[in-house]
Amino acid sequence: MFQGKRSINVFMLAMINVAALVNIANISVSAKYGFASIFFIIVSSLAFFIPIALISAELATGWPQRGGVYIWVKEALGDNFGFLAIWLQWIENVIWYPTALSFAAVSFAYIFDPTLAQNKTFIMSSIIIVFWLSTIVNFFGMTISGWISTICAMFGTILPGVLIIVLAGIWLFLGNPSQIVFSKKTFFPDFNSISQFALISGVLMSLSGLEMSAVHAKEVKNPKKNYPISILISAIIIITIVSFGALAIAIVVPSGNIELPAGAIEAMASFFRAYNLPKLTSVVAFFITIGALGMISTWTIGPIKGMYATAEHGDLPIILQKLNKHQAPVNLLILQAIIVTILAFVFLLTPTISSSYWILLNLTAHLYQLMYILMFISAIVLRYKKPNIERAYKIPFKNVGMWVVGSIGIIGTTFALIVGYIPPTQIAGFNTLSYEIFLIGGTILFCIIPFVIRYFRKPAWHKHHKKMSAERKR
Repeated sequence: MFQGKRSINVFMLAMINVAALVNIANISVSAKYGFASIFFIIVSSLAFFIPIALISAELATGWPQRGGVYIWVKEALGDNFGFLAIWLQWIENVIWYPTALSFAAVSFAYIFDPTLAQNKTFIMSSIIIVFWLSTIVNFFGMTISGWISTICAMFGTILPGVLIIVLAGIWLFLGNPSQIVFSKKTFFPDFNSISQFALISGVLMSLSGLEMSAVHAKEVKNPKKNYPISILISAIIIITIVSFGALAIAIVVPSGNIELPAGAIEAMASFFRAYNLPKLTSVVAFFITIGALGMISTWTIGPIKGMYATAEHGDLPIILQKLNKHQAPVNLLILQAIIVTILAFVFLLTPTISSSYWILLNLTAHLYQLMYILMFISAIVLRYKKPNIERAYKIPFKNVGMWVVGSIGIIGTTFALIVGYIPPTQIAGFNTLSYEIFLIGGTILFCIIPFVIRYFRKPAWHKHHKKMSAERKR
């Protein structure tokens, strides 16, 4: 039986989900589709967001121990694939950090000098400096980091997200022109052009991450009834913010002029100029910058905790198991910062900042989608392999329900994975061969590394972790 106090109500869990997923940095990608962004967001929600929510809730309440996707996939598909899953969850975050920090850098530029938003050296330097500072902050544990993140999430993410929607509403109400046409024809993409779907990976990234908050599902009162309700509330709020946020940008900024890291702040600057309030752009840019930095502060250590959980099973090399007096995995944090530093140079090597942002975001999405495919498969397998494990929440209609939900998730995610290798027509500056080599090569490389680590795995790794754990308990 599941023990412990269940103290989270429906609304509270819905707000946890909203806080975890709402990220105005990725809304610019959806805005590139114009009015058709609503179509892509709805389809992505049905084929991706909802399956993730339901499946991760079942897995989290059946296997609530630390490790999350590592434990779920390990139980279903074995040690190698379990380690691959948690590795993918960690490394995709590492690759995502430069995109999030480029968004912060661009927003910061609008406080003082918007021209810096197009300066590659400024963007690259900002990524490196800020991430190393965030890494150092996390050396001191989650108390400081958590405090920073809570404040930043409220004032830097939620409020600007609502503000841009309100500004767009006022814009239309006052009869100002729109850069997009609202019609049945523009709602649907051109189904004869597969390249129209190339940006869908970016749309999915706006709806990714719910498996992180699924660990709270077991704390919900009457989870069988209330968890689906909280997911429905979350879905409505998240889809509304993402949809209207994308439209708000597309209404005032022409699709061809939307810079991916700068789309949200560009739109707000346009609104404020039209309302003769240009100085407010700097104020909002400040809050958006704070929100982005808070998000990075949280995610710098978050995924590493899942990765560090593999040490309990002897999957982490000794050098990466080191904890400081604040129980922070310092060597893992340093390794992560080194990788981010290397990736930051992509902003110097690609033609535009938008192309740099997209190619890193797309590689992030590809690795994340592979992890989700493993998670969907594992959920189906565990219905047969571990049928007697009690789950506080279980997808209804027995195994048929699981097959339907899991299959929808697998098909939707696989489609996004495949079309993601096509250079998008909405973003200029890509050489098709270089684009595909980077994505395919990066995907293969980052999928091979965990198997190499497992191949060289030594019993001493597990013994060292047990020794460290015993010493900490003294």
